[in-house]
Amino acid sequence: MAAANQTCIFCQIVNDPNSTTRLLHTDEKVVAFQDIKPAARRHYLVIPKEHIPTARDLQRRDEDYSLVSHMLSVGQELLLKDAPQTIHRFGFHLPPFNSVDHLHLHCFALPFMPRWKVIKYKSLGPFGCFIEAEKLLEKIRPLPSKV
Repeated sequence: MAAANQTCIFCQIVNDPNSTTRLLHTDEKVVAFQDIKPAARRHYLVIPKEHIPTARDLQRRDEDYSLVSHMLSVGQELLLKDAPQTIHRFGFHLPPFNSVDHLHLHCFALPFMPRWKVIKYKSLGPFGCFIEAEKLLEKIRPLPSKV
């Protein structure tokens, strides 16, 4: 497990028992909370407790795939509970477009507010900036072992 980064605001949320951030979910792997600058009707962040800088630091390993799958599952559960009648979207910013160097899944109940925010969370294929969670899972899915 990577050591907490003392200057990372998300590590502080995870590790400070006096944090004023209201956690929507917490378990042994992740915590979830509302984005401080919501870009949609509902906008939650799911972050690992372990400090992982960005989605580019993930590899084709069982533990990385399991973590991202779990993050997505938590985000889906939160939005199904809080905004069941809306369209949901999930994804990660890629460097240099991420605002915090701590892996975080954006969980949206659409529409974006204001509408122009859709640009900030648009997948631009190989030009990167935002990658859908399912697409990231495809990229880091472990290869079948050769027996």
